[in-house]
Formats: sequence, C-alpha cells, structure tokens
Amino acid sequence: MKKIFNLILCIAVTAALASSCDNLLKPESPSSFEEEAVFSNYNLAESAIFGIIHTFGIDKSYRNRFLPWYGYNTDIEWYNTFTPGDSKSDIGTYNCLPNNSQLNEAEGCYTLMYTAIERANLAIEGLRKFGKVEENADMAYLLGEALTLRAMVYYDLCKAWGDVPGRFEPVTSETIYMRRTNRDEIFKQILKDLEEACNYLPYPGVTANTQRTDRINKVFAEGLYARIALMASGYALRPDDGQVGNHDLGSVRLSSDPELQKSVLYPKALAYLKDAIANGGCKLDPDYEAYWKRFNAKENLAFDGETLYVIPFSENRGQWNNYYALRVEAGSRYNTYTGARGGSTGPVPSFWWKYDENDVRRDLTCVNYKWDGESDELVPAGIASWYFGKYRFEWCKAPASQADDGVKPVVMRYSDVLLMAAEIENELNGPSADAKNWLLQVRSRAFKNNEEAAETYVNSLSGKEAFFNAIVDERAFEFCGEMLRKADLIRWNMLKSKLDEAKADLRALRDHTGKFAGLGDDVYHQYDEGTQTLKIYGFKVGETTRPAGAWEKDGNYFSKIVDNSGKATGLYDGRIDGIYSNGDQMEWYMYWPIFATQISSSQKYLVNDYYYE
Repeated sequence: MKKIFNLILCIAVTAALASSCDNLLKPESPSSFEEEAVFSNYNLAESAIFGIIHTFGIDKSYRNRFLPWYGYNTDIEWYNTFTPGDSKSDIGTYNCLPNNSQLNEAEGCYTLMYTAIERANLAIEGLRKFGKVEENADMAYLLGEALTLRAMVYYDLCKAWGDVPGRFEPVTSETIYMRRTNRDEIFKQILKDLEEACNYLPYPGVTANTQRTDRINKVFAEGLYARIALMASGYALRPDDGQVGNHDLGSVRLSSDPELQKSVLYPKALAYLKDAIANGGCKLDPDYEAYWKRFNAKENLAFDGETLYVIPFSENRGQWNNYYALRVEAGSRYNTYTGARGGSTGPVPSFWWKYDENDVRRDLTCVNYKWDGESDELVPAGIASWYFGKYRFEWCKAPASQADDGVKPVVMRYSDVLLMAAEIENELNGPSADAKNWLLQVRSRAFKNNEEAAETYVNSLSGKEAFFNAIVDERAFEFCGEMLRKADLIRWNMLKSKLDEAKADLRALRDHTGKFAGLGDDVYHQYDEGTQTLKIYGFKVGETTRPAGAWEKDGNYFSKIVDNSGKATGLYDGRIDGIYSNGDQMEWYMYWPIFATQISSSQKYLVNDYYYE
C-alpha cells in the first residue's frame, strides 16, 4: 500500500520536468503493478487528474504569473501603472526580454506549465494502459479530462511563447532535454487529442462531475477545439519552415502546413460548435450584471448555462481580482489589506466611447472611479486610469484582506462559443441566417430592453467583410478584461493596426478632436452613499456646462498632462506612445522569449528565435 501512495505522490506532486532544468529530479519509475493499482481505481486515478489542476495554483504559475501578465496591451486593455523601463510595464508593452525580472524564474510559469503537462502525460499513459476506458465510462471521462487539460496548457504555452518543446510522453532520462517543436506539430496533436476527448466527455450538467464548472465537459472541449483551430489557421510570427530553434527572425504569416488551413479546420470546428449549441444545454444568462456578481461572489462553480470552465482555485488561492478588479485603496471599506488591491490593468481609456450608449456592458466593463481610502467613497480615478467594473471587491462576500482572493477565473463562456461559430460560419458561407442568429443572441443580451436595436444592427450587416468587422467589435465589447483580445488580434493580423488606432483615439480624446470634438474639458461627479454609486457628468458630447445640484468639479480632466508637482499624468504623449515599444518592429515581440534561466539550464537545447537573440 505504501508503494501505491508513493505513486500518487509522484503523480500529484511531480517535480517540474520541463525541457530546461538541470536541478529537477526525475520521478521514480513505478512498477507496472503500482501503475495498474492506481489507474484501474477511479478514486486513485482521479487524484492524478487533481495533480494536473494543482499546478495552476502553485506560486508563480497561472495563479500570479501567467494569468496576471498575459493578455495586454491591446486596443481595449492596458497596464494602468505604466512606467517606462519598468519590468512589469515591459511585459505589456512588447518589450519582455529574456532577463525580465518578473518572469525570468527557475520555477516560473513556463516550468510549472510543463509540470502540468508531465502530470497529464503520466495520467494519459496510465489510463490508456489500465483504465479499461472502452468499457468504463467513468475512467474514459478521466482520460478525456486529462487530454483536454493538456491541450489547454499547450494552447496557453503556444499563445505566450509561440514554438515550444512538444512533449506528449512522460519524461525519461533520454528525453529530459528537448528542442523547440514547430508549433504546427503541437496544434495537430492537441486537436487530435480533443477529437478523442469529445468521445469520452459528457455535456455540461449531465453528470455529477459536469454539473461543476471546475471539471471538464464536452462543450468546453468542443469550444477549445475551435479556439485552437482559429489560432492554428490564423496569422502569427513564425520562423521560416524548418528553422524553428535556429535563431530565425521569422515573419508574420499563415502556416504552410496543409492540415492547418482554414479550409480544413474551419468545417471541423464549426461542426463541434454547432453540436455544442444544439445539444450542450447551454444558454446565456439573461442579465449580464447578475452573471458577474455571481462571479465575484465565487458562486460560479455550479453549471449555470454560460460558464463552461473555470480555473479551480481554492478559497485562499488565485489573484484575479487582486490584479483586475476595480481599485480599492487601503483604508476603504472593501479593503482591509495593507496596500491597494485591484486595478493594475484596465480598459484603454477611449474604449468606453466605442460602446453604444444602450449597451449594458459599457458601464459594467469600463469604469473611471475607485474606492478612496481616506473618504471611503467612490471618487474619479483620472482619465488615464479606467478599471474593469465587472470585477469588484464590493461584490465579493468579504473585503480584500490579502493578495489571494479565491476568485475562479473563467476560461470560456458560452458567448465565446456563439461568436466563434458566427465568425467561422461567416468565413465559410458568408453572413448566413445561422451566423446572424448566433451574433444576435450575444448582442440582444447586451441590449436588454433595447433588443430591437440589436436586431436592426445585425440585420443591417451585409457581406462577409462587414460581418467580420462586426465580430471583431463584438468580441471586444463582450470580452474586454477577459484577456482574449491579444490572441484574437494576432490571429487576425491586426495587432499593430489596432494598437495604432487606439493611440490615435487616445490623442483625439485628450485634444477633443474627431469624434470627441463635442466634449468639454471639465467633468463633475456626485457620490450617492445610499446606492454606493458615482455619477460622472461630462463624458457625453454636449455636457459642457455645470449640471444643476450638488456636483463636484474636476477641471481640465481630459487635457491635464502634469499634476500640481509637475509630474507627468493623464494622457501625456509618453503614456500614449507607451502602449507598445519597439516602434514599427513591435510585432516581432508579440511572443514572450524563453527566459534566460530556462535557456542556461537546458544544456544548449533551447534558444530564442525572433528578435530576442
């Protein structure tokens, strides 16, 4: 029995066997008897799956490195506390170098993601050998879960680093070091894995496991297949064919692999999405605000129709709101911690004006106020500091008392399934009735009580290009703050053009030109203690004179670029231009480098491509 528990410990607490670590120990190789004892028993085999998930909450893993740092800057999200030359700012501004002090860590997120993959590889091998998955649906479910989790982690690795080592078997002494693999080979393998997994996984809500959003279900796997297919067939910075891992500069292009063309992947992805829509039992929450209130209250573990999978942080792990929530200064009622919480990242300031004023997502997504520590009231945050209003400590069950908040980040929502289906259908067949219906479902929820306006808008879209542009916009409005935009812009080949568009909008907002010409320069605010809300007057065209009643004035709100001490503030040129570094070459830095620590300990197997060497 001791050997069995040693095997469980080996699977659940395996050392990080990435392709790059001299100092990591190879796990003991268990006998086939021990493997069989584990992977023929559901409870023990399930522990191996929990071992994969456990890595997400380890220090410097998804918890406080990957999730807080991947996903910006984009045309809708940016790093609020930007400081030129700061290592944190460098990550968001496409200047993340191999020695970046936040991510260049021996036990950082890159290494820990390979820990998850090693644990998945052990589980997949053991379940195939001893799980009798052909005749045992419960063991087949565990295999499907392991395959899907491995695919998700590889998707995130490729999303952040491009080409990475592709390891699909447990590590041996001969394979502990690996070179980078052409990501196309990884894409093909994980797409194949998801095809297999979909045969094993029940739909959401059907079984005890799939009634929970912290366990894998079929619709999530189908959506993940589509998400990976869109990336694999889209644009990206790629080394020349055959040059991965040879210091190649690369170029932004499509894959040349015939198996990863849109004509091949899109029909398969659409079939999965259609099945999810028709048979998955999913639905949008009719109230967008209510959905996010449940999220913050950590009441999103039971399948609700919309949430497909969450990162299952425990109550004292995970720092999503710590980074992304509306800012609460120390001393305010919603923060008993010694320092400020939330607001490291927020919406690009001009994005609020892109929404239709009848879109309920606007004032839930983009807010320009924070909880003040001295007055314990909501106060204006300044034009350059906007926050994600759908993440709020006041909607949590307890104030922020530490960095970890236990909020469980959503990996995929049903609205993503609908919008991916609409995008793919449009690419294959133009703006068909199905494509418009899927877009309309998302748009109608956003225009609650103004559904006619949503229908008129969708029906007005004629032609493939117009519909595609509508999808580009809708994904921004729906998912702002959910860190999907960067990967979208890369695959659409819009990364630099959209960031340049954002820069132009920010200057126009500050200078009151173009579509912002009718704005005044002063704004006024009014706090209501009873409802704990802050009204801001002056953000709409024509609101140029002081409103009647008790309003406090904030003068030169848009144009102020120095504070009383002469320090640069607001939308000054350096702040706007700092949305990305490296000028016209910024796209050459769309991926993170393999960090110096991993390279130095890789026995020269790993090198950086692109412009990092």
